[in-house]
Formats: sequence, C-alpha cells, structure tokens
Amino acid sequence: MENLQKEFLESSVYYFWQNCSRIEKCFSELSEEEIWEHPNGSTNSIANLTLHLCGNITQYIISTLGNNKDLRDRDGEFSADKNFTKAELLHKLKEVTKNAAAVAEGLSREQLLAQYSVQGFQKSGVAIVVHVTEHYSYHTGQIVLHTKILKDIDTGFYKGIDLNKKNT
Repeated sequence: MENLQKEFLESSVYYFWQNCSRIEKCFSELSEEEIWEHPNGSTNSIANLTLHLCGNITQYIISTLGNNKDLRDRDGEFSADKNFTKAELLHKLKEVTKNAAAVAEGLSREQLLAQYSVQGFQKSGVAIVVHVTEHYSYHTGQIVLHTKILKDIDTGFYKGIDLNKKNT
C-alpha cells in the first residue's frame, strides 16, 4: 500500500507541474491583452481561469490539506479585470503549484483517508487530490483551446512522441 500511495502522490504532483508548464507555454504565445480577452459573455478569460485555478488549488490543497486559513475570494477570481500582468499571473500559479506539491508530497496515509470539509463538501484527502488534479487539467485544457483559437498554433506538447504506438 505504501508504494501505491507514493505513486499516487508522485503522479498527482507530476500532473500539477505538467499543467503549469502547459499554461506557461500558452502565456508565451499570448499578449497581455489576449490573456484578458473574453470571447463572449459565457466564457472566462485565460487570466480569470488562471486566478480561479490558484484559488481552487489553494483552498483545496494548501488550506484544507495543509491546515492553513482559507482566504479564498472565488467571486474575485472571475471579476478581476486586467489586475495582473502575465508575469504576475505565472508567478502566482507557479508559487501555488509549488506549495500544493509540497503539501501533497508530505501527506500521510492518515491524511489521505481522513475526511475534510472544503467548499461546503465532505471529501477525503484522496478525493481532494483527485479533484485538484482533475480541475487543474480541465481548466488547462480550456486555456490551451482558447490559445489555439486565438493563435492558430500547435502547442507542440507531444512533439517527437509517436502517439500511434500500440500497447505491447
């Protein structure tokens, strides 16, 4: 069981950082104005999604599992408008990812199995880590799609990898 726990946490942290680097790649392709662009009234800007990720990861991992005060302003994540530069947003995302990774890597079996109240939900530590991994990936996908639509580019995430290779 110990090896499974280690693999679960290492894999989760790997995906945290993979998502962070994918968002960083998108930011490198976009202007300051483009990260704040709202394609329509039903979509969020890339900047707002990035702030939202920082808030969610902080609330779920850093505050709940890390036993820190919950200071999240979820509405503020979506109402912010040109309050941050690309550099500031990336720095914030990297810091949140670093802090969340440190908490996740240090979780004990007991912490993973314990029940927590977060954002009005009752979740185990395992469910919280799964939620953050899934949520981070979900919004990273939105940011990637938004970038591809704005720039008509291939992000190159799988460059040099044969994705048609069959299982052996």
